[in-house]
Amino acid sequence: MNARIAPLPMLLGPTASGKSAIAMRLAQRLPIEIVSVDSAQVYRGLDIGTAKPDAREREAVPHHLIDILEPTERYSAARFAEDARAAIADIRARGRIPLLVGGTMLYARALVDGLHRLPPADAALRARLEEEARRDGWPALHARLAAVDPRSAARIEPRDAQRIQRALEVFESTGRPLSQWLDDPAPAAARGEPVVRIALEPDDRAALHARIDARFRRMLERGFVDEVRALRARGDLSPSLPSMRSVGYRQVWQWLDGAGPRDAMIDAAVAATRQLAKRQLTWLRAMPDRIRVDPFAPDALDRVRRALQAATRSSP
Repeated sequence: MNARIAPLPMLLGPTASGKSAIAMRLAQRLPIEIVSVDSAQVYRGLDIGTAKPDAREREAVPHHLIDILEPTERYSAARFAEDARAAIADIRARGRIPLLVGGTMLYARALVDGLHRLPPADAALRARLEEEARRDGWPALHARLAAVDPRSAARIEPRDAQRIQRALEVFESTGRPLSQWLDDPAPAAARGEPVVRIALEPDDRAALHARIDARFRRMLERGFVDEVRALRARGDLSPSLPSMRSVGYRQVWQWLDGAGPRDAMIDAAVAATRQLAKRQLTWLRAMPDRIRVDPFAPDALDRVRRALQAATRSSP
């Protein structure tokens, strides 16, 4: 008799909501291995600024899809979905529970729902857009995007270089706005299995903002600036790479280039992290089947544990 596969559990939430801490505590009670859903933790050398689990935590609980790339490389949602499927199969083959944990919502969607078929990258067009951004600034390119694709511009921040570049690239290479491409149905994901999404959504947004501020200051105390300085010293990295566009790294890099006082860098990094959290919460609210848990509630761990146990009860 073949036992059905238990739903795939996912613990998703905005940055600084305590996902990793809850996952580690769950792993003390359940045979869990963590599959990271984080577009920055894949890079070696990006440790402090990504709140990457340290060696002791990774020895206590196996983690997957961390430190798999050099920061010179590029990663994608499609590649994540492929890598995550392999990790999930491996974990289940050993009779353990894969728990996907993170806040890169596009990766989570790619794994579960599939991806839209968008036009491929155009290196020459990207280079031209980057040159125009160096000359005019990304807010100017955002204004151009608003004229041709107002829906995309409305959901992209004026300084979000990577997303502005991609939206303009899609429009200029196809003549069709990115928002229209995304209106097309995505192909069905190949997994064909149920998923349980546990979403950490704070009731008190001010509490989340306070945690974001405090966490970034702790990163600075732990040597975040020295980490970015060492990455710059490699000589093979630039601010245009996806790894160095990560929140926090971008602001510290700019500050090391002489862009204003230290306090202004801190304010910029905290503001960018808050905007990231806002986008992550918007993604979560678009998941109607999610199990919502306030991570700051006294019973948050118990609520997540009960949801996870209910999801995995029929594990083979």
